[in-house]
Amino acid sequence: MISRILLATLITCSFAVRLAASPEEAQQRLQTAVNEVLAVADRVANRATMAESLRPTLQKHVNFETMTRRAVGLGWKTFTPAQQKQAIQLFSTLIIRSYSSKFTPGEYPVINYQKAQTPAAGRVDVPTSMVYKGSRYSVTYRMEQESGWRIADVVIEGVSLVANYRSQLDAQYKKGGAEAVLGSLSKSVSRSQ
Repeated sequence: MISRILLATLITCSFAVRLAASPEEAQQRLQTAVNEVLAVADRVANRATMAESLRPTLQKHVNFETMTRRAVGLGWKTFTPAQQKQAIQLFSTLIIRSYSSKFTPGEYPVINYQKAQTPAAGRVDVPTSMVYKGSRYSVTYRMEQESGWRIADVVIEGVSLVANYRSQLDAQYKKGGAEAVLGSLSKSVSRSQ
């Protein structure tokens, strides 16, 4: 009986320690992701190859499925599995191209990571201040624990990437359903090349 109580206490304590460590783990995962992205960007010779060079690293650290689902909003449930897969592919390509276009080979941001916050179970927000090319930015990375800590949204100067796309894609969905959303994403991807 005492051994069961001791075992239960140890399990409870280790679970509590694990939860307490989560914000730090998420922040460390973000720092690792940023360092990996910067290392890849440092090896790229020109902007033309930046997006495809960064894709594997970003796919490892960003949950594009969650981002796409939330950007599409309530209409996501009406997409067929094939349409969902296509939307994720298009949306991730759009985000990767947009993100990578901000990099200039040889120029690096100075990032100050602030104390991570836990707004909900399984979610950690990591606020940062960033100076890049002489401009200062406030960027908060929303990390979620889905098969490890991964980025689920980025809030730049108070504007959520996911919410910004949701307002655009929701309007498309109301006009013509899943096909209208996919058409809009396809056009955006083709314009960003």
